[in-house]
Amino acid sequence: MTATAFEYGPKHAFVDPCTAAGGADSVRWPPAEGQRDGDYLLPPPRPAERLDITLDPRDRRRLELHAALTAAGIPPAPEDREAIESLSALSGSINTTIQRWLNHTL
Repeated sequence: MTATAFEYGPKHAFVDPCTAAGGADSVRWPPAEGQRDGDYLLPPPRPAERLDITLDPRDRRRLELHAALTAAGIPPAPEDREAIESLSALSGSINTTIQRWLNHTL
């Protein structure tokens, strides 16, 4: 039978790294530069201050078609680019129909 390192040697006391001064005070790290002392939550997001990025409807349909093809297990190949561009140039209702067809293949 082999001995483990814990069987021999000096007795070590358990030290809790989260406490100091005999367990009375918690260890406090100094705040980062520019930060106030103490814990606080981030303020809630302000949607009005977000960037207003609008996509051209054709670009949105192209991205949605890429996503629908990938979700259906048909990742678009580079040679499919012309077909996807042509399909995204069609109306939104046709694009929605194509996506519905792809979703039913799952």
